[in-house]
Amino acid sequence: MNLPTHVQLVDVGPRDGLQNEKQFVPAGVKIELVRRLRAAGLKHIEVTSFVSPKWVPQMADNAEVMRGLRRSIDDPRDVRYAVLVPNLQGMDAALAAPREEWPDDVVVFASASEAFSQKNINCSIAESIERFRPVVARALEHGLAVRGAMSCTVGCPYEGEVAPERVGMLAKLMKDIGVQHVGVADTLGVGTPLKVQRALDAALRHYGVDQVSGHFHDTYGQALANTLASLELGIWQFDASVAGLGGCPYAKGATGNVATEDMVYLLHGMGIETGIDLDALIDVGVYISVALGREPVSRVSKAVRAKRVG
Repeated sequence: MNLPTHVQLVDVGPRDGLQNEKQFVPAGVKIELVRRLRAAGLKHIEVTSFVSPKWVPQMADNAEVMRGLRRSIDDPRDVRYAVLVPNLQGMDAALAAPREEWPDDVVVFASASEAFSQKNINCSIAESIERFRPVVARALEHGLAVRGAMSCTVGCPYEGEVAPERVGMLAKLMKDIGVQHVGVADTLGVGTPLKVQRALDAALRHYGVDQVSGHFHDTYGQALANTLASLELGIWQFDASVAGLGGCPYAKGATGNVATEDMVYLLHGMGIETGIDLDALIDVGVYISVALGREPVSRVSKAVRAKRVG
């Protein structure tokens, strides 16, 4: 197999992982989580979202979080911070802060499933793309990179299986409005390797391999298998969530994103570099899990910590 020699992991725990937590997580904890992830070697972190607190109260402290992560204008930006924005109001809110508090990347999202789009953001896929057109333009105008998250690319809780053609259609729509990178997301965690490869192939018809990433939930225990299947296609960028945080409020039973710790163990075991210190990352997972009052979901975390005690 002609596998990548290096993989970039984007930790989405601070945003995607925490957004659905019922207990409020203080901004100070979120800021410290990002700092610890950075210290463990993460170079790309999704830190918050600029969405109405009415819909996602957990992210109401977005400006405070960005202020806490404030970087000098002269900072080499060796770590990229991404924020999710649902509309132009969110984009303007993200840009309202001083330049030192701006994100590096903006994430817009759309579904490959028409029914999921209606349930999730109350509009059709086509309408969602038009909603994001000015967001993308505004971000690019201010020198920010734009990533597109494509949800339900292999399965939908309302429509069942999603055809690869739908993924290709969505990727083309995103390309047409200027989105520079797309993430192929198995939002429900129902995907298996061949289905995931077909979804990725559909996206790769419109984007180069360097502009496509994988985002896999582990509901059915398939996330690592799907990662390996993606690596076989040359994909070298993936989202993951420290301690396996996350879920989806519109997908009943969907568990968290694949744990970053488990991804790092897999990749390092294959001789693929990530630049991440696994032991330090495990400690980060323990930190946020203690703050939430539970154990990390990561199997690797549990195994390594058991050996430490032994």
